[in-house]
Amino acid sequence: MKNLRPKNPDERKWAMIMHSAALLGLIIAPAIVLGPALVWFLKRNDSVYLDMQGKKALNFQLTVLLFVFAMFILSIIIRPLFILGFFAGLAGLIFAAIAGINIYSNGDYDYPFTFTPIK
Repeated sequence: MKNLRPKNPDERKWAMIMHSAALLGLIIAPAIVLGPALVWFLKRNDSVYLDMQGKKALNFQLTVLLFVFAMFILSIIIRPLFILGFFAGLAGLIFAAIAGINIYSNGDYDYPFTFTPIK
């Protein structure tokens, strides 16, 4: 995705909230995806920048969710994969916090290892 910069502090704030909303997954697991999705649905028509940041956050959290789900299914056969799935979910939350901080300070963040089903 091309990198855009926020035009005003309000865009920067909402982009930070989009990425940080995944941290709600600490309280309710599905919120790791539902948090960014909800904020994106509410703010995506406000600017191209917010639409792009919402897609980045949502694509990354969907990638994490897919990987964690696969690890938990495979852990039925290979038990240690359960731990790998747990740490992948934890990494998704850590990267969401890092993204929120970077968005606030730099205006942009690119997640590592992200599939992009939402373009």
